[in-house]
Amino acid sequence: MRPFRERNPVIIGLVSIVVLVGLLAAAFRADDLPLIGGGDTYYAAFSEAGGLKVNDEVRLAGVRVGTVQGIELEEGEVKVEFRVEEPADLGTETGAAIKVKTLLGDMFLAVEPRGEGRLEEGTEIPVERTSSPYDVVQAFEGLADTAGRIDTDQLAASLTTLADLGRNSPEEFRGALSGLSRLSQNLAAKDDQIGSLLESLTDVSRVLDERDQDIIGLMEDADVLFRALVERREVVRRLLVSTTRMSTELTALVRQSRADLKPALQELEGVVQLLLKNEDNLDDSLRLMAPFYRVFANTLGTGPWFDTFIQNFPASVPQAGG
Repeated sequence: MRPFRERNPVIIGLVSIVVLVGLLAAAFRADDLPLIGGGDTYYAAFSEAGGLKVNDEVRLAGVRVGTVQGIELEEGEVKVEFRVEEPADLGTETGAAIKVKTLLGDMFLAVEPRGEGRLEEGTEIPVERTSSPYDVVQAFEGLADTAGRIDTDQLAASLTTLADLGRNSPEEFRGALSGLSRLSQNLAAKDDQIGSLLESLTDVSRVLDERDQDIIGLMEDADVLFRALVERREVVRRLLVSTTRMSTELTALVRQSRADLKPALQELEGVVQLLLKNEDNLDDSLRLMAPFYRVFANTLGTGPWFDTFIQNFPASVPQAGG
């Protein structure tokens, strides 16, 4: 056998590259490998997608067992590809349903095992054994349309007639019918407001459905904020304790200094009163100080000596001659 160092390096390099490419391909397709990925792939036909998305959960009896792999439209039906990663006993009559996961519009695919035998991998569940979720927006729109078609006047008249026919009935029954009559009259009087309310509810539900991602983002941001507050709980507690201690010490300082501050404030009030009485004198002093300061500056401006002269003083005195 030839030593490794004597082999052709080109061939060794090519083999190494092929092995690396194979390992990379296996890593990217690990879910499809029989020993690593595992799981069985099935299909289900629905009349509508109902908000289901790729990578949504697949649940069996409320437990997550896989994910939705793909959603396509084929011949007027929605074909959903999903994978069941956990071992599950799915009969030949197994059904599927798209259900609401959260109030914000997240959905999941619920697998409902039924029947004998075992559902073969790759089998498609027909639309007869699947169901889509109930749309809240459509519910509000249908309620508004139904309420708009009700003849409230006729309903009020019917209930009033029923109340009149039951006058000879027991007191409790007559009270109930009378209450129904008043209720129908109120409904008839508030027909426009009720219709407007139902339309507003429809608009609100539609806006919530359109802004579900914004609401989810807001809740996630709030969760981050609350987590930060929890992490900084000790710091916030120390800050509150320090603030309380400082306020207590300031209160004690004010109480201790009150006796000293009162005489000082009284003396200050006297000084202020004295300044107010001599306001005119202070104004005159400030006005006269300006020319004095100017002359004083000129006197000392040439150096550290006084620069002055005496007028009419003779320069020299003549001496008497003999």
